[in-house]
Amino acid sequence: MRIVIVGAGLTGTELAKRLIAEKNDVVLIDNDEELVRHVSNRLDCMVVQADGNSLETLEDAGISKADALVVLTESDEVNMITCSLVDAVYPNVIKIARVRNYEYYVKTRKTLTQHAATFSGEHRPLYGIDFMVYPDMEAANAIVQAVEHGAFTEVLTFDNSEYEILRITVEPGSRLDGRTVQELRTFIDKPFLLVYVEQAEHTALPDGSTVIRAEDSLGILTKREHMKAVLELCGSKITELKKIALVGAGHIGTIIADKLIAKSKTAWLPHVFRTKRKITQEFVIIDKDDMRTKAAAERYPNASVFKADITDEGFVAEEDLSSFDLIISATHNHELNMVVSAYMKSLGVEKTVSLVSSSGFAEIARNIGVDVAVPIKDTVVDTILGHLRGKRVTGVHTVSEGELEIIEYDLPETSHVIGKQLKDVSDSGSFLILLIKKYSTENFIIPAGNTFLEKGDRLVLITAMNETSRILERFGGNDE
Repeated sequence: MRIVIVGAGLTGTELAKRLIAEKNDVVLIDNDEELVRHVSNRLDCMVVQADGNSLETLEDAGISKADALVVLTESDEVNMITCSLVDAVYPNVIKIARVRNYEYYVKTRKTLTQHAATFSGEHRPLYGIDFMVYPDMEAANAIVQAVEHGAFTEVLTFDNSEYEILRITVEPGSRLDGRTVQELRTFIDKPFLLVYVEQAEHTALPDGSTVIRAEDSLGILTKREHMKAVLELCGSKITELKKIALVGAGHIGTIIADKLIAKSKTAWLPHVFRTKRKITQEFVIIDKDDMRTKAAAERYPNASVFKADITDEGFVAEEDLSSFDLIISATHNHELNMVVSAYMKSLGVEKTVSLVSSSGFAEIARNIGVDVAVPIKDTVVDTILGHLRGKRVTGVHTVSEGELEIIEYDLPETSHVIGKQLKDVSDSGSFLILLIKKYSTENFIIPAGNTFLEKGDRLVLITAMNETSRILERFGGNDE
């Protein structure tokens, strides 16, 4: 594919890096001279210093022959206008825009819902944008999902599936310490699949001889109802979240509060529990901005809202934040989020969740004690890649600092693997098919070696990032 990216910030650079690794033809445009010089030395692609919202610039960059345009500048308005401009002249180019403004998101969803019949036909997309990507919404959803699962791990879910992938650290003293993957079945009788193993030296798809050690992080696929057994096997402690503090009342904090406060006034019980107990929940929102705290106080009358600096030790002591079960740090200062989460953890807070910029910082956050780190840049890049990989790819999820990718993929009728058993197409250490939803059914299953592949099957598979294109081609991924 030929992709033109406007905006060479962290997200644009990471997106270009991953697209280049897949042998795509990438052109990156930015009007910042220093940034362009820096990126030119890091990426093997054409980098242009110019205004990306100029049609002349875009045409010089080859937009007429491009498959897709991705606009990632700091201005929502520039992103939207650039897509609209290109749509007017080159309507066949896929146009993707990053939009941060939450009101744009709400109004756009409302318009598309009200006029669904119009936009489902041959009508041009709203604003000329085929796909809008909302980083704040993506990040907030990931944080809420983690909280709903007890804030002890990152969780990956799949639409209409009871299966989830948990990233769990093996605690010292766990029965798994020193055991091989082959021995796991002797410790638990619940259906599960070990997806990947993160160790100090590397991350890999495991085989039966892989030895699990304390402090290793495991990606485990299991049903929601079996999470408790899997977590206990790894030595994790499951806590009810009665007292929650949210640091940051900006766009992301507002979305998080909307979802958490609206859902329940009782304590968050992780999905591993089936109890119906009612426990009073204390929800606190903290921000140092006067306008944001006033807005939060009006919006959430049942929450306690404080205008305060979270780094003020006097405030932390006065409000006894060390007694809280969960602290969510979701300001737009990602470094502050990490520091606050680590500090609160050191004071005795049971669980901490931190919004960070990238997977690299997520790993640093975990190393300093943060329980869940959500990398906003990577969630956005994954979403964009899901749109660029073709209609057959319905989801992309990066794990382990981008070393591995989990792909959701609909098997086309032209695929040469149709009619074959899984054992006949497997490639040990190269990829692993985690789940299959047969075309005629509603539920995902963990496949066996004798499972037949049929057209329309939805596959969930994991592979190394640099192998993704080859694996999708093997399954017929280049038919669209």
